[in-house]
Amino acid sequence: MHGFSRPALYCMKYIPTIGLEIHAELKTASKMFCSSANDPLEQHPNVNVCPICMGHPGTLPVANRAAIKKVQKVGLALGSELATFSKFDRKNYFYPDLPKGYQISQYDLPFCSGGNLELSPEKTVRITRIHLEEDTGRLVHSTEEEASLVDFNRAGVPLLELVTEPDIETGEQARKFAQELQMLLRYLGASDADMEKGQMRVEANISVRPEGTKTLGTKVEVKNLNSFRSVERAIAFETERQSTVLDEKKKVVQETRGWDDAKGETFSQREKEEAHDYRYFPEPDLPPFRFTKKEFQELRSELPELPWQRRERFTREYSLKDKEAEQFVQFKDIGEYFEKVVSELGPDLKADRLKKLTSLSANYILSDLMGLLRGVSVQGEDFLITPENFAELVLLIEEGKVSSAAAKQVLKEMFATGGDPSQIIEEKGLAQVSDTGSLESIAKEVIAQNPKAVEDYNKGKENALQFLVGKLMAASKGSANPGVAREVLERQLKS
Repeated sequence: MHGFSRPALYCMKYIPTIGLEIHAELKTASKMFCSSANDPLEQHPNVNVCPICMGHPGTLPVANRAAIKKVQKVGLALGSELATFSKFDRKNYFYPDLPKGYQISQYDLPFCSGGNLELSPEKTVRITRIHLEEDTGRLVHSTEEEASLVDFNRAGVPLLELVTEPDIETGEQARKFAQELQMLLRYLGASDADMEKGQMRVEANISVRPEGTKTLGTKVEVKNLNSFRSVERAIAFETERQSTVLDEKKKVVQETRGWDDAKGETFSQREKEEAHDYRYFPEPDLPPFRFTKKEFQELRSELPELPWQRRERFTREYSLKDKEAEQFVQFKDIGEYFEKVVSELGPDLKADRLKKLTSLSANYILSDLMGLLRGVSVQGEDFLITPENFAELVLLIEEGKVSSAAAKQVLKEMFATGGDPSQIIEEKGLAQVSDTGSLESIAKEVIAQNPKAVEDYNKGKENALQFLVGKLMAASKGSANPGVAREVLERQLKS
């Protein structure tokens, strides 16, 4: 980490305490309190606006029921208690991108309270609350004109806010929490949660205390964390900064700090506001909400398989390695394609062979296929390889009818044309040669052309044989069966 480091003479150890506040724009057709379009891809400023989201006098908001349901589903997935009675509140503050001069949010009666998210068997982070509010506009700073312009397209977009308990101890844990939440939001269809597009923003509340003490230190909020890497780096920097302040017998100031990603350091923005500074009071233009247990049960029945459930099932059902299962969880569409491929391998396979084929399928999907995709979705029209054809290729590899090197060529052709693997192998002459007679003449040529390797082999150097196998494979353009090629070479060398 650059930008800040504690002098070596300081040796006091400090324990960080970290809580997160995460905002995510919800994926709805319209904004939170009006019918203006919720379109994060709109490039023209101030197009998706109306008198309601612009705060014109005499206008009345109407709550977006779809947004409320999405927040409640997130709460159910995280084990939160859903409120049967809830309301919106006014959060009063002035900022140029806040058209009404206040924000409609929730204060004392959020839609969801409590819950937790497990990061590992040893670490669980408790959740304080999940509430719903409206987003602000977006400031565009122009250095040429020395002015700041306001785009109100985002103003009024439904915004989920999740607040954790101060259970996080490291920047790495904070990053993992944000990544897990992002996956959950995507699985539920609640938000695309793209941090680069500002659809998910993380704020970290950080304090440090001397080791052996229980009283928490002064809390500092770090804003403007728009990537997982920034979350981890900012927490590491701020922990070191506060530790040095205490080492120097100074006081940590309660404030809001920004994050400069280029410099790798935080900087002071303003003193931290308290809840009373916002002068919360119930939103007079919106009636309170009442929900029934039956409604919550219906919402629960709509929940899909959640990321951690999928992770456990993939590991158990397909005997995948943790890293493989994690990739299929993270890239949900790839995981679904993998399951379709496995279902096409054949119903009557013995368990051992099915396990081998499943592992082979996972390996080729996560390495070769993902290397070809480059932004192409396996669920899109541009993706031409059917699960049936991919399963057929895996079977051909396992049966030794095509070599690993040739299989890569076949897969590229399948990706480009959507062709049948058996047909491509036949047309391009890529079938693996296992006939010893066909390979003997190539082996003799390889031996004749590489006398130094032959000499090394006769001296007992095993690497020399592997070198000759590679030469034979190259001479056969990858069509030779490596195992048979080795046997033929060994027999020729000994004779």
